[in-house]
Order: sequence, then structure tokens, then C-alpha cells
Amino acid sequence: MPESMTKKNKQKRWRRKRAHFRVRNRMRGTEERPRLAVFKSARHIYAQVIDDNAGRTLAQASTLDPEVAKKMEGDGRGNVARAKLVGEAVAERAKAEGIERVVFDRGGFIYHGKVKAVADAAREAGLKL
Repeated sequence: MPESMTKKNKQKRWRRKRAHFRVRNRMRGTEERPRLAVFKSARHIYAQVIDDNAGRTLAQASTLDPEVAKKMEGDGRGNVARAKLVGEAVAERAKAEGIERVVFDRGGFIYHGKVKAVADAAREAGLKL
């Protein structure tokens, strides 16, 4: 960990990881119903559809993707509107792979704001969560 990271930030990160471990112990993505996993950093948001049995990523999208980046030109960095674009993109790519139903993995993050925006956009694009 960087020296500049405070004790409070370390505790916050560890709390999120522990929550994610608890969720992952109960949840597995299968071929019939893969896992839609969300991760967010300070600048970007990432979503991927994972088949845990095969250990494969079936579809993914992030704010770093050229397709998504083109749609969000002029948008502020790291906001809910960008998360919606990521949710739509990952849902479209999952549907192209023949995936209709997924189980949502919020990655230890609170189901609010950007994480909720990804889930809602994926639902609106036709995925069943």
C-alpha cells in the first residue's frame, strides 16, 4: 500500500473486500446464469459477465472501452451517466453471446449510485437480474 494511504482508507478498502468475500462464498456464475460483476475505481467503472465454472469472462465493458468512451464525450469523469453507458454496453454484449439471465455481483460496493446505475441500465437493455 502506498505510504500516503491513511489508516481510515485502508480500513475502508478492507471492509469492502470482506463484504465481497462474503458475497462470493454464496454466489457462483454458471453457464446458464453467469455473474455480472461490477468494479469501480476512482476514475472508471468496469462490468463483466463471468462463468465461474469455466473460469471465463463472456462479456465485458468499461469506461475505458473506445465504444463507450465515444458515447460519453464531454461527460464529467466517473458519474452515474457513464455507469449507465457501461451497463447498456455489457448487456448488449452479453445478449450477443446468447445470455439472457445473470446474477448481479456488486463487488462489495453499496448498491447505490454508479453500481445501481449499471444494474438498472443492464435491466433496461434486456438482461434479467
